[in-house]
Amino acid sequence: MQTAKSSAVSRNNRVVVIGSGFGGLSAAIRLQARGYQVTVVEQRDQPGGRAYVYRDKGYVFDAGPTVVTAPYLFEELFTLCGRKMEDYLEMLPVSPFYRVRFHDGRYFEYSGNTEQMVEQIRKWNPADVDGYLRFIAESERIFKVGFEQLGDLPFHNLTDMLKIVPQMIRLRSHLSVYSLVKSFIKHPDLRILLSFHPLLVGANPFQTTSIYALILYLERKWGVWFAKGGTGAIVHALVKLFVELGGEIRLSSPVEQILVESGGLSPKAKGVRLRGGAELPADIVISNAEVGFTYRHLLPEEARRTWTNEKVERTRFSMGLFVAYFGTKRRYEDCAHHTIALGPRYRELLDDIFTEKTLADDFSLYLHRPTATDESLAPPGGDAFYVLSPVPHLGADRPVDWEAEGERYRDKIFSYLEETMLPNLRQEIVTSRFITPVTFRDELSSMYGSGFSVEPTLLQSAYFRPHNKSEDVEGLYIVGGGTHPGAGMPGVLSTSKVVDRLIPRLPGAPQGAPIAGTHAGW
Repeated sequence: MQTAKSSAVSRNNRVVVIGSGFGGLSAAIRLQARGYQVTVVEQRDQPGGRAYVYRDKGYVFDAGPTVVTAPYLFEELFTLCGRKMEDYLEMLPVSPFYRVRFHDGRYFEYSGNTEQMVEQIRKWNPADVDGYLRFIAESERIFKVGFEQLGDLPFHNLTDMLKIVPQMIRLRSHLSVYSLVKSFIKHPDLRILLSFHPLLVGANPFQTTSIYALILYLERKWGVWFAKGGTGAIVHALVKLFVELGGEIRLSSPVEQILVESGGLSPKAKGVRLRGGAELPADIVISNAEVGFTYRHLLPEEARRTWTNEKVERTRFSMGLFVAYFGTKRRYEDCAHHTIALGPRYRELLDDIFTEKTLADDFSLYLHRPTATDESLAPPGGDAFYVLSPVPHLGADRPVDWEAEGERYRDKIFSYLEETMLPNLRQEIVTSRFITPVTFRDELSSMYGSGFSVEPTLLQSAYFRPHNKSEDVEGLYIVGGGTHPGAGMPGVLSTSKVVDRLIPRLPGAPQGAPIAGTHAGW
């Protein structure tokens, strides 16, 4: 009787995964665990994609995602392979989930504790307590459909979409997240507080479908977590698991083109060509590269009937991100792990970012201080931070010139932080750097430098989102934030579950069995 590995090799069941973000790594682990021979190719010098890690002078900075809200999605990858996540990774709870600072200096401690939330809401507006409780119940209803029932199901047929239309009507999915919150909450500041969550996945709360109100309940159900050692420690654990299974990862190996074979009803993926000319043959290609970039730049135009250049360029992409990383020689003990600092405008600022695509004079910020939870990420007595500002992507008629604006914008943010939350900041900084939408475009191959790929509007969700199984090329699958179900760690990890459902099982390859084989190095 053949082993799963020998079956995979003899049938030439080889898979190439483009990109080592969470979508790519989780897809690679799933397929390697059930008998495919998987090679991951990554264009950067580290695995992780957006979850890159910068290190300098003893400070460790997670470049991208920092909020873990459904740790079971990581845990099930280890279980699938007959392992225990705690042998690879330690998750630490974060409380409060977020500290929200309003422009006038008031703070709200946002958590999953109903009593604490109700007590604060009662102080702000007693009339909103009942509305808050009803909104939580509504968020749970949406969560049970949008995440539990549909979050890891394929939507590559129109009939898949038509089946859920009645549920979407009952859940009032035609409303925006903000409009749904407004139907329950009267106080304008509390409406902001309960509607900002879509921004965490690249969506405008005033434009995206109310399905994304499920994020609020998702946090309440599983909490907010942080990996000891940072998000990079999660990447390290997943890579370690993958290579233990016999998978191979190649760093500094950018893909130049997805190879396709003509003939039959549609072109078929046959592997990839790396920059420099080397070719990796494969029966299946999974792209964790940004979906717009995948179609626009990695596939020859003659292989694309659906995702033409014009369609890619008509697609609405999410906002860009400006992120500054800095380490201080003192600790700011009064600063929470996650702080949302709201500017003087809310809807108007989002209009500037998403619709007008202009760089406003004001901003709202997300301030990340991981050393509040894990002091090992900075030298003794110091803190590591990053501060993120949503900004327009580069697809505007007159995009922001970040070479000219970058340092000015960073200094403006530092001045604000110094005046509000981090006194004497600039004299305490030991190291700093920043990235802009140009970084996302040039180093992460993201269309227009978007931070979250395809914007999650109603008409760009589920069936209307780029499909996990390519409409154009047989054997090509897509994972990552630009496809169904969307961005954010839970969404991205769920894209690999969708693809796992779509790819055929191998004869004689038991799912979940550890695969013996040669280990690739990291």
